Amino acid sequence: MENNYTMIAKSLYGFEQELAKELRHLGAMDVKPGVRHVSFVGDKGFMYKANLSLRTAISILKPIFDFKIFNEEDFYKAIYNYPWENLIDKNGTFAVESTVNSEIFTHSRYVVFRAKDAIVDRFRDKFETRPNIDTDNPDCVVNVHIDRSDCAIALNSSGEPLFKRGYKSATNIAPINEVLAAGLLMKSGWDGQCDFLDPMCGSGTLLIEAAMIACRIPANINREKFAFQKWQDFDEDLFAIITESALKKVRSFNFTIKGYDKAPSAVEKAQTNVENANLSEFIKVERQDFFESFKTTERHLHMVFNPPYGVRLDIDIPKFYAKIGDTLKQNYPGTSAWFIVADLEAIKHVGLRPSRKIKLYNAKLESRFLQYEIYEGSKKAKKNIDS
Repeated sequence: MENNYTMIAKSLYGFEQELAKELRHLGAMDVKPGVRHVSFVGDKGFMYKANLSLRTAISILKPIFDFKIFNEEDFYKAIYNYPWENLIDKNGTFAVESTVNSEIFTHSRYVVFRAKDAIVDRFRDKFETRPNIDTDNPDCVVNVHIDRSDCAIALNSSGEPLFKRGYKSATNIAPINEVLAAGLLMKSGWDGQCDFLDPMCGSGTLLIEAAMIACRIPANINREKFAFQKWQDFDEDLFAIITESALKKVRSFNFTIKGYDKAPSAVEKAQTNVENANLSEFIKVERQDFFESFKTTERHLHMVFNPPYGVRLDIDIPKFYAKIGDTLKQNYPGTSAWFIVADLEAIKHVGLRPSRKIKLYNAKLESRFLQYEIYEGSKKAKKNIDS
């Protein structure tokens, strides 16, 4: 137990429960959901596993100290007095990131500059030399979180956000964030035990995340690096064992995962990203206009998609969303259809009553994640059968 410590997994608003469930499934202890984060306890090996496997985490932070601040001098002194030489080589590199909610500091960039100054000044005073700033590939990423007078300092073990999975080399105008995509799939109940369709697949993110969930492939297996790999205490052999253990949990998939898009360029980009993720054997991408398509399987179909909102793509909202509802109702019996929409007025034009409506945010856009159950025959007939 002495090797365990508290960590924080940051996430998107509304996905804290999914992240907490993931952490418990991985074996984390003392899991506590918060707002846009979940705290948990584990050891170094678990930190490696969390970075490699979590689908709804943006980063994994290792807290190192916290303190109260009442003015800028308090902040500078506390940062200066910490023994950074135990974590950062004097000839190495580091970067600082910050989240600020405070009347003392009103600009997060200023907090970054003051923290950098304090760390650099300590090295200069003690060693007459200093580590360099590297925002692209630093040896150490220092995370500063200020909430009113509370300041928490942590190391970001992930480095680049974990939604940068490593498989996406081609994107469209409005690509969906990989963490958001995985979270939507998990909220929809997708578990890989039926056929799947994304009828407006764009660059293929939902398809790839769906296949990785279905096959239990670690979310970040395609990443080239994590920040902890540059830490002085990085255990390469332990990381190799953790990776091998995660890959042993991969399972076969006996259903179909399909993606449609009417734009040839989108189909090409999706296929490229699927190949990058080494998932071509599981995913088929076709050029197809959803509004002219029909369900191609007699089995139950699980559908999740991210239709245009009219924000970055110019569409006729009422007409477009009415066609979504008509296509689902007429052409997709026996389907559980989910989609996310940021134009809340658009929901009225679908012409179907959603069975679930979940409030979320897509970037800064308040959105709804909607479920429509399209039954074989009428809903009334379905109820009679069930009864």
